[in-house]
Amino acid sequence: MFLAVLQAVFGLAITLGLIGLAAYAARRWGPAGMFQVKPISERRLAIVESLPLDPSRRLVLVRFDDEERLLLLGEGRMLEQRPGAPRPPPSPPEPPARRPALRV
Repeated sequence: MFLAVLQAVFGLAITLGLIGLAAYAARRWGPAGMFQVKPISERRLAIVESLPLDPSRRLVLVRFDDEERLLLLGEGRMLEQRPGAPRPPPSPPEPPARRPALRV
């Protein structure tokens, strides 16, 4: 009886040790260790601010190098505007279509 309990405890200790060794190896030599992550000061892309408009749309201000862009995300598309950039002139309104006069 005592030998069976001792064998179970020893087996559990071996199993937990192997799991710990595998976790250490994965952390040390796993996929995250293969890629070099740049420090925050060297990164070129950053999200400055995000504002949810409704459940399906969101405004995101993104900085890339020294330039900021305002993105409207949602509904399967993205619209982009540079803050401070001139807006394109609005297109002139189309004249209403003329209907032919009815003759009686």
